[in-house]
Amino acid sequence: MVVMTAKWSNWAGNETARPARFEAPRDETEVSRIVKDALESGLGAKVVGSGHSFTPAAVSDGHMMTIRHLSGIRSIDRGAMTVTVGAGTTLSDLNRMLAAEGLALANLGDIAYQSVAGAISTSTHGTGTGLPGMAAQVVGLRMVDGMGGTVCADRSHNSDVLDVARVSVGALGVITEVTLKVVDAFRLRALEQPMKLDSVLENIDELKKNDHFEFFWIPHTRWALTKQNNRTDEPLAPLPRVRGWFDKTFMENYAFGALCRVGRLRPSLIPRLATALPSSGSRTYVDDSYKIFASPRLVRFYEMEYSIEASHVCEALSEIRAMVERKRYMLNFPVEVRFTAPDDVPLSTSFGRESAYIAVHVYKGMAFEPYFRDVEEIVGRYGARPHWGKIHFRSRDELAAEYPRFGEFLAVRDRMDPHRVFANRYTDRVFG
Repeated sequence: MVVMTAKWSNWAGNETARPARFEAPRDETEVSRIVKDALESGLGAKVVGSGHSFTPAAVSDGHMMTIRHLSGIRSIDRGAMTVTVGAGTTLSDLNRMLAAEGLALANLGDIAYQSVAGAISTSTHGTGTGLPGMAAQVVGLRMVDGMGGTVCADRSHNSDVLDVARVSVGALGVITEVTLKVVDAFRLRALEQPMKLDSVLENIDELKKNDHFEFFWIPHTRWALTKQNNRTDEPLAPLPRVRGWFDKTFMENYAFGALCRVGRLRPSLIPRLATALPSSGSRTYVDDSYKIFASPRLVRFYEMEYSIEASHVCEALSEIRAMVERKRYMLNFPVEVRFTAPDDVPLSTSFGRESAYIAVHVYKGMAFEPYFRDVEEIVGRYGARPHWGKIHFRSRDELAAEYPRFGEFLAVRDRMDPHRVFANRYTDRVFG
């Protein structure tokens, strides 16, 4: 057991904590002991994955624990095509370990810093209308509940717990182990090119037919950067090492970060700086799936992301575009749009519907709340569900109206954590 007493902050720096105890358990037994101590002391306990949530979901002034030592592949079942991993394993590490076994996750988000537990607990997703988010790939898990007991859940045992715990926002217990569906390793052919935003919206139904499609509208311009990724049997043809570093690391991080810093100092320059982002040229390459799905993210920012019915995405984005122009917001980050298939996870942001995700970002150190609230008001007219790990202003009653099985989740929570060991100000707001 490693015990630390230090100030904790999340990746974006907008949430901090000074817990009474910050611990790093090395196994499930130590996790259970921490939870029992938290229950006895009345201070509560929260779990930190990689700190990539923009909300206070993991914040506590009592016991905080990192599950980074609960990592690595525990077993592989090639017949069932599943892999069991420690819940603290980062997606980036898991991707490499799976690749060494000739396996892969079917879909991923655009960053891979998160822990497996954190990614599924917040309904993290990738893009592709034929594929659901990560939580839908979970077929089993182990948890330490609010009494310090171990709960094993799969399709045969405690299936009701598995059903809701796949997206639990840390409110049911400490996930220690996860069993995920996997697929044979595969390659993607990536086509990245700028398009006029109006053209993207006019052709959105055709563009969504790509295995994986997303785009980034650059505010203050007519341009969107598009990514069309499709499975392929073509031989590997990655970006050359120098060009790959220049495009993905230098241009998308160091150069972009410099533009953001100038914009923070002189917001009036942001519309002019936006024109420095590429509006011509394209690139095509073939690489292992996980190397294309996720990219380095070195520039820090605040983010809000909402899921809406996919059929409303063009209308909602057009309203956001008009609002930005009308209110003269100075925005140095693109607006990202992605798509996923429906799933059956009760608190998944794609529960029961094909979804479009609209994500808005503000550079670290700049005011974000007025812009985020205006976007939230617009998407709220389209049955919006906030990403559980990103900034939003919704409360329990508003959220319950968007999730048909919200009450079932609360009932399992009452059973798993009757004393609210895993409660904090965020769970109080979103679950009561």
